[in-house]
Amino acid sequence: MTSALLLPSIVLLIGLALLVWSSDIFIDGAASISLHMNISPLIIGVVVLGFGTSMPEIVVATLAALDGSPGLAIGNAVGSNIANIALVLGAAALIAPIVVKSSILKREIPILLAISLGAYALVLDGELGFIDGIILIVALILTMFWMIKANKEMDPNDPIAAETLEEIGNEPDLTMKKSLAYLVGGLIVLMTSAKMMVWGAVDIAQTFGISEVVIGLTIIAIGTSLPELAAAISAARKNEADLMIGNIVGSNLFNILAVLAVPALLAPSLLEPNILTIDMPVMLGFTLLMLLFALPFKGKATINTPKGFLLLFGFVAYLIILYFRSTAV
Repeated sequence: MTSALLLPSIVLLIGLALLVWSSDIFIDGAASISLHMNISPLIIGVVVLGFGTSMPEIVVATLAALDGSPGLAIGNAVGSNIANIALVLGAAALIAPIVVKSSILKREIPILLAISLGAYALVLDGELGFIDGIILIVALILTMFWMIKANKEMDPNDPIAAETLEEIGNEPDLTMKKSLAYLVGGLIVLMTSAKMMVWGAVDIAQTFGISEVVIGLTIIAIGTSLPELAAAISAARKNEADLMIGNIVGSNLFNILAVLAVPALLAPSLLEPNILTIDMPVMLGFTLLMLLFALPFKGKATINTPKGFLLLFGFVAYLIILYFRSTAV
């Protein structure tokens, strides 16, 4: 069994490394092209970065669904949202206290919770079907229009506006030709690395007799959340708390509406019962916790070290539950 696991494990790890690298290249190219097209940096911050950080999940979900492994795609979507909040936000809070000042975030986080609840309601019948996918895509389009409109009307003095402008800038760093090369090259490597991850993960799951959903909730979810983790650590060091949380919220919105829609449209399937009874409720619980942390207490909303430890403790506890669940299969 050890020798049988060697090749898929190596392929999975190489795919993971390439996925993180190509995701950064893809986002840099997309952001630079948008600046060349005179798109507002604030819109880029919401749409391009939000979509870009979810691109690994979208590509993995698409390839998994096309390969007949919708459970892996569903687990990836739900698990990435859990990892983004519990692991990414928790780790960032340990580096530096996160003070939420942006007014738009205090609107977007409740919307994320409402959309997450709506997605949960869609699948309570135990099936992620084609109609569910259509509903999710329509909700995605409406949400994107709202986010673009809200950012156009944003107060220029809002903290997230200043942080986004500082991070992206007003001028592209790359020429248009180089930006296109980054975009296309990043996407090609992203698709190749995602294919490697899906193949390796499915092979490992079959060898151990573990559910593909569990693999999607753990190895794949944590792997595709690494770009968010790297961005969050960088933002925490630069004291760009609002931009960091904005990226997490945007990524989670795209994971629910775009990533979850992929298996629904390409490979409608029944859901494992644990998705409904454990995984999605855990995702909703962490989303609610993030909302409570973002509400002002004694004049300000701060995600401090104890709250960071609480998020990380919750994440570790969830992984332990998944471990015992997989060994019981």
